[in-house]
Amino acid sequence: MGNTSKKLAAKCTLLDKEEQKYLAATFRAASKNSEKMREEDLIVSGTIDAVLLERYWGPYIDPRLAQFLSNFLFGYGAQKAQQCDFQRFAELYVYNNRGSPEERVTTIYNSLGMDYNSSSELPYQLLREYCEALASTYLKVLKSSTSKRAQKWINKGFRGKPSHVQALGEAVAAAVGGDVDPPPNTCNSDQIYRWINTNILLKQMTEMVFVNLYGAQKKIEDNTPLHAVPSLLPVPEGLEAMPDYPAFIDLSHIVWLNVHLPKKHQHKWRFLFSSHIHGESFSTMAGRIIEQGATVIIIQDNAGYIFGGYADQAWAYGATFYGTESSFLFTVAPKMRIYPATTYNNHYQYMNSNTKTLPNGLLMGGQFNFGGIWVNADPFGEGSSAESCSTYRGYKRLSKEPTFHIRALEVWGVGDKPLSVKESDERDVSVLDTNPEAKAILELAGRVRHSEGIREPPPL
Repeated sequence: MGNTSKKLAAKCTLLDKEEQKYLAATFRAASKNSEKMREEDLIVSGTIDAVLLERYWGPYIDPRLAQFLSNFLFGYGAQKAQQCDFQRFAELYVYNNRGSPEERVTTIYNSLGMDYNSSSELPYQLLREYCEALASTYLKVLKSSTSKRAQKWINKGFRGKPSHVQALGEAVAAAVGGDVDPPPNTCNSDQIYRWINTNILLKQMTEMVFVNLYGAQKKIEDNTPLHAVPSLLPVPEGLEAMPDYPAFIDLSHIVWLNVHLPKKHQHKWRFLFSSHIHGESFSTMAGRIIEQGATVIIIQDNAGYIFGGYADQAWAYGATFYGTESSFLFTVAPKMRIYPATTYNNHYQYMNSNTKTLPNGLLMGGQFNFGGIWVNADPFGEGSSAESCSTYRGYKRLSKEPTFHIRALEVWGVGDKPLSVKESDERDVSVLDTNPEAKAILELAGRVRHSEGIREPPPL
């Protein structure tokens, strides 16, 4: 790094020493080793279509996001400048990664070409475009990363198609309106403030994008993380033995769903069932998902709509509803939306088969014959989604038509597989229980087994 960049970096009190080093290297590349960075160094022409960043950012950034970032760096309207210094360049990184609530809100407004104050409103369509550009850049970073976790998904056909990435950005932006769908035409400062500082997906995508764009994702010398950003992707387990796995959901769908799962279930997805691989059989599906803990069921109907539900409790045959309010229903195509529990009733999960007096199939939400999701046991492959469902808030029919034919159905276990009753019992067994000779020696020596008195008594 040149002496100029070192001096500039040392003056920036927003950064720690490690950040000064790596952000200054990025600034030097963009400014061509000058004290100031010019807009023409970043943008070829003023049109969004012709945005072209220097080599360091070029492979990753969405052209629209580049224009938004240029608004922050160089200003807009009558206040627009031809140059920006290292301090302003560093502020864009710091405010997006660990800024105060006010700094994060101000950064969004400035990036969208507006000043922030308590009466400022943002056009929703402009906010949506920003989120779509951010999501597009995030997926570019994710797909180009060396992360083994990401590559496992990508190698199995999870691509990050532009239409699905756009839907991801739209879903992030739509949350600004709370439960209102469609969102309002304009967003006031209170809505923006609450959205920016409570939306976990927005925060984590933003952090990963700026950590990568600013070269802070690794140390040059030993390739270790300078700033560890939580992965929004789970570890996929069980796909290794599936050479012809037919992926019908997208990388952006996994990101969207995973961030809405309980934290304890976000680190791993375990492949359990696919109608394409294991056949169209309800009994086969049930046999593969029973006692597997929390699950995500994903369905594609014959019209191409993709939707499903998160079941917090392990599936089991029974005559009654069960489950917890952590369950939710969702749709990921054509839109991405989450429908959380209302707690109005506990009709979260139901599964039955081979009974004469009760419906045979799988249901999540609603009532018999009017379920949020109903998968018929016989014939398997037929399903329905009701027009309304009091079990889940904001619910809208998930499938295109009230009844549908299942084109594809998958079930994933999420989080670690729970221990079986046998495995749990084995954990309570002492080494001495399986070695009677050692136990006898202790007793002859007059030694006491300290664990003997603190065990739970066996069930009667």
